Amino acid sequence: MTITRLLARPMLATIFVVGGVNALRKTDAHAEKAKKITDRVVPLAQQAAPSVPIPTDAATLVRINAGAQILAAAALATGRAPRLSATVLAASLVPTTLAGHAFWDETDPQAKAMQRLQFAKNTSILGGLLLAGVDTEGKPGLAWRARRAAKDVRREARVLAKDARREARLAKAQLT
Repeated sequence: MTITRLLARPMLATIFVVGGVNALRKTDAHAEKAKKITDRVVPLAQQAAPSVPIPTDAATLVRINAGAQILAAAALATGRAPRLSATVLAASLVPTTLAGHAFWDETDPQAKAMQRLQFAKNTSILGGLLLAGVDTEGKPGLAWRARRAAKDVRREARVLAKDARREARLAKAQLT
């Protein structure tokens, strides 16, 4: 692991540990803000996965989100499954941002400016998480490896076909 990754991953993860702990400490306040989003998203999730039990209580969903953020942040900070943990954090950041920093609902200009700033900050963090989610640390990713394997198989098939044609010509020559 490069020194950049060694430093950047824990730095990126810090905000999620702090935010997750804060959400667990102040679940009711967070649940009140989250209710706007959970009331829309939960029915959609229930339709998409009817056999999966999805809690409908906003406070429970806030606790689940906080736990996911803390666990994924710890994994990212320590370099354990960094691509997966960055993806989990990115997925948890979207509803958190929409619920917590809805600047479009603010009427006070100062509060609106503050929420817009926090929304922009979270959008920037989301960009960093997306980059971390695709970072292969210089090692080929699964897609590259699959393309390479397919290319190798095609090349081997051509060689085998060429050899088979040559063997067929030799066999035909021996018969005549």
